[in-house]
Amino acid sequence: MAHMANLEPMMDQQEPANLTKPPAKKRGRAAQPKEPKPPKPPKVPKAPKPPKDPNAPKAKPGPKPKKGTEAQTDDKQGKIDESFKKVKRKVDRFKGMSEEEVMKKTLPDLLEYNLDYVIIGINPGLMAAYIGRWFPGPGNHFWKCLFLSGFTEEQLNHMHDTTLPVKYKMGFTNMVARATPGSKDLSSKELREGGKILVEKLKNYKPLIAVFNGKCIYEMFCREMFGKKPKKLEFGLQPHKIPDCDVALYLMPSSSARCAQFPRAQDKVHFYIKLRELRDQLRGVQKSTDIEEIDYRFNLQLAKEDAKRMAIKEEQYDPGYEDAYGGAYTDGGPAPSQTNGHCTFSSGENAEGAQEATTSLTADGQLPDGQWMTQSFADQIPDIGSGPKDGSV
Repeated sequence: MAHMANLEPMMDQQEPANLTKPPAKKRGRAAQPKEPKPPKPPKVPKAPKPPKDPNAPKAKPGPKPKKGTEAQTDDKQGKIDESFKKVKRKVDRFKGMSEEEVMKKTLPDLLEYNLDYVIIGINPGLMAAYIGRWFPGPGNHFWKCLFLSGFTEEQLNHMHDTTLPVKYKMGFTNMVARATPGSKDLSSKELREGGKILVEKLKNYKPLIAVFNGKCIYEMFCREMFGKKPKKLEFGLQPHKIPDCDVALYLMPSSSARCAQFPRAQDKVHFYIKLRELRDQLRGVQKSTDIEEIDYRFNLQLAKEDAKRMAIKEEQYDPGYEDAYGGAYTDGGPAPSQTNGHCTFSSGENAEGAQEATTSLTADGQLPDGQWMTQSFADQIPDIGSGPKDGSV
């Protein structure tokens, strides 16, 4: 016990030493004192603006700064703009040839004497001059309209243009021989001289019909030939005549797909069919019924009146009533009848008339149309259920 008593004061002395723990060490570097920021320089006051001179002339406002200058000030923004620029892809249409070299080429005429048609254009396009073929554009409707209108038995393309003068009596020429990207690049002098050359071609080759491919070419021709544009132009046969020339002038829509008035090929087929009819009329050929247009017009008011008239006609005449009332249908209307919901029974007067009708049989033993048969034929039906009579087997 004495030994235990000696241990107690020792534990009391050790407990405070074990309970008091050293402070935890902080991880990382020791915090360094922050350096004080240098003081901001004082703002310099702006110099006052000089007073405006009222007698000084007013300066014109300068041009607004472009957006490109802002991009140049900021290098990062400039790099982003350059990376997002769309690079226009160059298409080599003429296989290394420049437009200036292609414009030196020409498209030869396809003409023979006494043709039925001569298709006239303004001047060759660059692709037509480069290939050397007529109407080579994939969006051009000329070859498709020829097929749809019955000129050709099969769908042709620009590679068949040399066969048309011989097989279909159709030729090609232009008002101006020089090839350009567009007709706007032609000068008035070229058009004036081209009109005179075109007239000489028509007088020399003497085709039946001169077909102008579009209003623009015909307006140019009239201005150079007759001195003024026509006030009103309509497609088809034209009233104008070339002096000392019997060639008929025919105007049809441009075969180009850019024609705003007739954007589809099927919209232009009508004028190709009328061109064939004009050829047959001038040649004295009988009209063919293989390809024939039907002029169909729908008038809603006439359709309503026609439907109303047909409805009244059906009300006034009903063959069912004729069969029921002896073939005589009068405007007075039928006599009142009785019904049980399923069958209709005639009144007494009609019953008497039906009795009289039974006696009036025809020569063949049949009743006339529209009369009821009231005679019973039950006695003529053989009795097949009973046995044999008179000992017959």
